Amino acid sequence: MTRGQSTPPARRGSTPTSRPGSSPAATPTARAWVAFVGAGPGDPGLLTVRATELLGSADVVVTEGPEHQGLVRTLLGLPEGAEGGPEFVDGGFGEDGQPLTHAARAKVVVRQAKRGLRVVRLMTGDPFVYASGPEEAAALAKAGLGFEIVPGVSSVSAVPAYAGIPLTTKDHREVTVVTCGEKVDWTRHAASRTLVLLSAVGSIGEIARALIAAGRSADTPVAMTRTGTTTEQQTVTSTLEHIAADARAARITPPAVTVVGEVVAMREALSWFETKPLFGWRILVPRTKEQAGSVSARLRGYGGVPEEVPTISVEPPRNPLQMDKAVRGLVEGRYEWIAFTSVNAVKAVREKFEEYGLDARAFSGLKIAAVGDKTAAAISAWGLRADLVPSGEQSAAGLLEDWPEYDDLLDPINRVFLPRADIATENLVAGLVDLGWECDDVTAYRTVRAAPPPAPTREAIKAGKFDAVVFTSSSTVRNLVGIAGKPHPSTVIAVIGPATAKTAEEHGLRVDVLAAHPDVDELVDALADFGAARRAEMVESGQPVTKPSERKPTSRKKVRTQ
Repeated sequence: MTRGQSTPPARRGSTPTSRPGSSPAATPTARAWVAFVGAGPGDPGLLTVRATELLGSADVVVTEGPEHQGLVRTLLGLPEGAEGGPEFVDGGFGEDGQPLTHAARAKVVVRQAKRGLRVVRLMTGDPFVYASGPEEAAALAKAGLGFEIVPGVSSVSAVPAYAGIPLTTKDHREVTVVTCGEKVDWTRHAASRTLVLLSAVGSIGEIARALIAAGRSADTPVAMTRTGTTTEQQTVTSTLEHIAADARAARITPPAVTVVGEVVAMREALSWFETKPLFGWRILVPRTKEQAGSVSARLRGYGGVPEEVPTISVEPPRNPLQMDKAVRGLVEGRYEWIAFTSVNAVKAVREKFEEYGLDARAFSGLKIAAVGDKTAAAISAWGLRADLVPSGEQSAAGLLEDWPEYDDLLDPINRVFLPRADIATENLVAGLVDLGWECDDVTAYRTVRAAPPPAPTREAIKAGKFDAVVFTSSSTVRNLVGIAGKPHPSTVIAVIGPATAKTAEEHGLRVDVLAAHPDVDELVDALADFGAARRAEMVESGQPVTKPSERKPTSRKKVRTQ
């Protein structure tokens, strides 16, 4: 395989081939190959499609920063401590904890490549933009080893973009990028319309004075952004005259990107990332582990930092005989309807079908009801279609509103199969009986209290280090308080519906956000509306925008979405 090919070898152990006219020592082998992959400046969402493909098939990942291993494991869906995934090799720091030189990094990469495995060299930003990629790739070329380059999003452009600062406009076309060091001649750069400074945090005072001495106006706008593209991003705007003092006051630390020029003034109108309604909020998500993902993804979209704490563990029923009998009855045509009141119920029945070697064809002639859109989607993923989904409120009450009365002329069978949790209420059963139906209310799964979260998480809950918590059921309220204690009064409490709100209040919690409908997406949207209103109020009153965990408890009005 020659250098620069865009795909790795199709299989390991293939016979090395030579290029015509090349010497064996300089001939890359099909087994020795490295992909230099740009990880971007921090936001994992900025990884390219090609990058995710290569990381998914890598045997070895040579990392650059301590955060890269977690990024890859998250990308591959591997929880901390779980087995599997690639081998990780630290390519950024030596055994003494000191950063490796470019030459030392190149030796690490060459050594891994010679193992004949699929190697990904993961690099911050872009491998060929202010990085050691060229030196490492040259070392591979010298050793006759193949490689490819997968460009990444460079912090040079990404961090200012996330800060709402365009590097070019129709009136500002010139951009100069400078890596700050001892030998920079600032008289050469003072006239540049826009300057992007890397590694300038420690020397920004000297740089500013040098630029002013070289003729740049002391009033030139300056912005310094640390940990850009992540939810820890922080930007301070100032002028050349005051940036050193303002950066110290804001406690700006590396890594940071600094922009000097009139384009900085556009941040006031174009700031989009740091103004997200839940930006930087640490949000507790107490749900079953299987269900937390969709909530967390939506919270991240609003700038939140979700932390999933399982409070409920879903387990099979203690006595499976009742479920076995019901499934046999379903196959034999005992039921007219099956009603699913949760995604977990769908999962439990599907697992029982797989256990018996059955598939969706067993539902032929059976009518299917779903309590809401999420449950209907789970049914659809099984290759089935729900015949009845509430047209109004997505709940047991809403399901009863649309459920037809039993008609002995139209309905050949009057029995309903209702697979549910062991703690489900009797309202749905009672309502169906009132409509003339007979119900087999079967325990399909049990919900039990999960193990307590780690001590630091419990302390954070009690001490008010979480900005918000989202409760999606009464059981999540009871179980969280039971395993971790009550959230601090400063923590914003968001609940999915009136029943959950009542349970929260019974446990001494003040409810701040109540979703208009019992839907997890609407719950997250309602919390975002609360955050947006809170931010707007602070901006309008001239207060600094802070998170709930940074303020003393205050009385807040309950917010309902419309």
